[in-house]
Amino acid sequence: MCGIIGAAGSDGGPDAIDVLFEGLSALEYRGYDSAGVALANSPLEVYKARGELEALRSTVPAAELRGRTTGIGHTRWSTHGPPSDANAHPHTDTDRRVAVVHNGIIENYQSLRDELIGAGVEFASDTDTEVVPHLIASQLDAGAEPEPAFRRAVDRIEGSYAIAAVFEGETGIYGVRNESPLVLGVGEETRYLASDVPAFIAQTDRVVYLEDGEFVHLTGDGVRVTDSSGRPVETSVETVDWDAEDTGKSGYDHYMLKEIHEQPTALRQCLRGRVDELRGEVTLEECSLEDAGRIQFVACGTSYHAALYGAALCRRNGVGATAYIASEYTTDRIPVDEETLVVGVTQSGETADTLRALREAGQAGARTLVVTNTVGSSATRACDETMYIRAGPEVGVAATKTFASQQLALTLLAGELSDSVSYADIKSLRAVPDQIQSVLDTSRARAVAEELVGSDAFFFIGRDLAYPVALEGALKCKEITYEHAEGFAAGELKHGPLALVTADTPVVAVVTGDGSTARKTLSNIKEVEARDAPVVVVTDGQSEAGRYADYVLEVPATDELNVAVVANVQLQLFAYWLANLMGRSIDKPRNLAKSVTVE
Repeated sequence: MCGIIGAAGSDGGPDAIDVLFEGLSALEYRGYDSAGVALANSPLEVYKARGELEALRSTVPAAELRGRTTGIGHTRWSTHGPPSDANAHPHTDTDRRVAVVHNGIIENYQSLRDELIGAGVEFASDTDTEVVPHLIASQLDAGAEPEPAFRRAVDRIEGSYAIAAVFEGETGIYGVRNESPLVLGVGEETRYLASDVPAFIAQTDRVVYLEDGEFVHLTGDGVRVTDSSGRPVETSVETVDWDAEDTGKSGYDHYMLKEIHEQPTALRQCLRGRVDELRGEVTLEECSLEDAGRIQFVACGTSYHAALYGAALCRRNGVGATAYIASEYTTDRIPVDEETLVVGVTQSGETADTLRALREAGQAGARTLVVTNTVGSSATRACDETMYIRAGPEVGVAATKTFASQQLALTLLAGELSDSVSYADIKSLRAVPDQIQSVLDTSRARAVAEELVGSDAFFFIGRDLAYPVALEGALKCKEITYEHAEGFAAGELKHGPLALVTADTPVVAVVTGDGSTARKTLSNIKEVEARDAPVVVVTDGQSEAGRYADYVLEVPATDELNVAVVANVQLQLFAYWLANLMGRSIDKPRNLAKSVTVE
């Protein structure tokens, strides 16, 4: 979602305008529709523009801003008010004494706005954010210095927020977070403030993760972190274990394609140190799962599909488990007690709906575990236990390697919860990365996409463990092609959706193994074939699915518990090549954001 970058440098340090643009460029993956920067000192210089970074860059007189070493920047994903120059951040008070950037939602902004308008303030935007600089200005008018003015303004607002502000005549940055990520970067000459580590990883790998309610003041000389009462907070500097090259394209045309091809490595990282083939054991030392009773998964989007997969695996192993869409989860209607384990699945660890569900479950007495990719994220601090999927940085908005890593991590989790993992299971798990590599090396997804591009809609079907994968395949398709795509449990087609099937609506079926599930799915394939729909099957060749298909995407034969992980890769490649042929913005699909930090 929205991205923040701030840089506070010492005299003679790098020009802030260059650092800000580099940071904003690194944050483009989060999704945005406008951008802006503010340079500190006298006078404050503020530039902002609707559209991509190049639109902003064309408005900034960079040569005139050389020598300024402190500033803030922002990429906006619209919530309050449409994309426009006026609604882009940073926002200022009427006299341009303070400039503010903000991620999150200010829930009481309307009452604050009404109050300020009643006091004679004129607003220049439709945003909730603009109340913040005006609140700060009212404190400055009352005689407060910048820091107490900033604190008093923050005391007035309710909701989720990460805020950074610069003041006229000062060469520092003030920041605060509450339920929205904000991280510090500690460099030699410059200190950084950002919504995510990639914004400054090219400058430093030394980071400090802020906690909710903590304030920070950055200058070229150092960083001071305090609590809501102004008392100093002791912080620890951590070193992140990846560098700027990890977030490059490495010769691929798109981040998404690169990350699809990184899946074998990501899955090996997920398994490393967690499976013992000789002893037939899964060991998740980072989390304690003893005495887990009822299991409830909460997640959104792609992570929800992984949660469905994990819940199905748990039930197969005799462990009662249910997956819930996090925005629909509430302990008012869903039974929770001290024997309940609530598992949040979130790539970023910052997904607002999932965080709310986890916090609510914890307050109701449940134990909470987060399965995430992001060290130091809000979810890791909100939960009792953490399991990292270890996928490495993912830049493309449409999740690929993180979904596969979630699938494998939840396979381990389900095995640990049921204590039912065998030598054969672990041997099968270890084979998955190589099987995915085989798919990447041999896939015909591009050729199939070339045949079907221009279709009216796409339907994806599967049963059992292939059902969540069908849902994910449809989501990938709609995310990056902008075409209508739906995923269904294969048996549900005949209960309504079959009315939509025509010769111009390809049906993509995931059919693996040769048991009753595969045979029933074959019946569903014949139903759509009778309506002249083109049929694509993703299959391991164990059934007769290929006989009834117009197009076949093959996967290696493997254990039934893992084959859906491998099959998913063909669906990712199919969606990618459809979007590529259509000329879509694959890494930054319209209206979407990588980390959804609002409810």
